[in-house]
Amino acid sequence: MRKRIVVTGIGVVSPLGIGRKAFWEGICAGASGAGPITLFDPEAYATKFACEVKNFNPSPVIDPKESRRMERFTQFAIVAAHEALHDASLAPGSDGFKPEDIGVTIGSGIGGMHVFEEQCKILFERGPRKISPFFVPMMIPDIAAGQISITFGLGGPNFAVVSACSTGGHSIHVAMRLIQSGEADVILAGGTEAAVNHMGVGGFNALKALSTRNDEPQRASRPFDRDRDGFVIGEGAGILVLEELEHAKARGARIHAELLGSGASADAYHITAPHPQGEGAIRSMRAALRDAGVDKEEIDYINAHGTSTDVGDPAETRAIRVVFESHADRLAVSSTKSMTGHCLGAAAALEAIACIMATQHDLLPPTINLENQDPECDLYYVPNKAEPRRVDVALSNAFGFGGHNSTLIFAKPDYRKM
Repeated sequence: MRKRIVVTGIGVVSPLGIGRKAFWEGICAGASGAGPITLFDPEAYATKFACEVKNFNPSPVIDPKESRRMERFTQFAIVAAHEALHDASLAPGSDGFKPEDIGVTIGSGIGGMHVFEEQCKILFERGPRKISPFFVPMMIPDIAAGQISITFGLGGPNFAVVSACSTGGHSIHVAMRLIQSGEADVILAGGTEAAVNHMGVGGFNALKALSTRNDEPQRASRPFDRDRDGFVIGEGAGILVLEELEHAKARGARIHAELLGSGASADAYHITAPHPQGEGAIRSMRAALRDAGVDKEEIDYINAHGTSTDVGDPAETRAIRVVFESHADRLAVSSTKSMTGHCLGAAAALEAIACIMATQHDLLPPTINLENQDPECDLYYVPNKAEPRRVDVALSNAFGFGGHNSTLIFAKPDYRKM
C-alpha cells in the first residue's frame, strides 16, 4: 500500500489578503485584487496595474534586520510558512515539533528580479565593487526554501523546484513523492513570487502577454471571456504542510484534505504557447487521475489554469473535454486568477489551496468578469458569484512557459476511509 498524503497546514499571502481566512473571504466575495501599481512608477509601461499584495509587513515574523537582506518573494514565503506551521500545530517549540524531520520544497518561477535590476543599475553606474554582497543570496530562486529552513530550523530535505507557472504544483508533487519514498514524514511545499517590478511588467509587456485595460483594472482579468486581452500579473505565496497520514493521525493533527494524486507532463511544443489541442494538459490530467485512483466522474470541480489569454483558455477547455468526455458538461470549472491575477510561481499553490477550501466549505469559487463567454470556451465556469455545491474531489491545473504541466487532485478528509 502506498503511503497516503494529507494536508495539515495552510499558509497564504495573496492579493486578496494575508492569511488563509482573508484569502478565502476574498474568493467567496468574488473580489478583485487588481489595482494601480504602487511598487514602482508604471507611467512609461503599457500596463499600469497589477494584483499586488497590499499592507504587507513581515516584521511580526521576520527580524527587521534580517528582512532587509531578503527579497520580497522570500518574505512572502516565510510569512506563509509561519502560518502553515502554526495551522498544523508544528510551530517551533510545540509538542511533536521535530525540526530535523521536516523538509521544504518551495520554489519561485523567477526569484529576486527586483534585486537583480537594482544591482545591475549599481554595476553600470558605480562599478562592480559596489555590488552588494547580499545580491546573489537574495536573488536565487531557492533562497526562499533555504531561508524557511534557517528561520524555523527545519533539517529535512530542502530545495526548490522551478518550472515557471507550474512551480507551486510541481513543488507539491515532489513533496508528495518524497514522503511516499520515506525520505520525510512532513514537508512544507508550495510557491512564492514577487515580480511586480520594472523588468517583470516590462518583460511580459514585451511578450504582449499582459492585459492593458488600464481604465478598468478590476475587470481586466477575465478568463474564458470573449473580450479578454491578456493576464494580470500578481504576486504572493501559498504554502501547504503535507504529511503522511499515519504520522498525522499519531500526533492528533487536524486534516484539511487528502492529496489523492499528482500528474505532470510536457507539451514539447513551444516556449510560451500551449499546445493548441491541449495535448500536454491532457497527459497531465490523465496521469493525475491514474495516480489518484479516481474515475473522471468523481471529479466535482476543476480550478483551471485559466490565465485570460487568447490561446491558453480555449486549449485548456479542449483538453478538459477530451479527458472528461460527457462528464465535462457536469463539471464546475473556474479560474481564481480572475481575482488574484496570475501569481506565476505561486499560482499553482494558491489555486491548490482554493481547491482544498472548496472541499472544506462545499463552495465553488467563481470566475469573475465573465460577461461574454467565448464560444470556444464552452464549459460551466461558475460565472461571477461563488456557488454552493458539494465538492468531494477537486482538481487543479497549472501550465508553465516551456510546456511544463502540473495537475493535483485533492479530496475531503473523509472521502476515503482513514
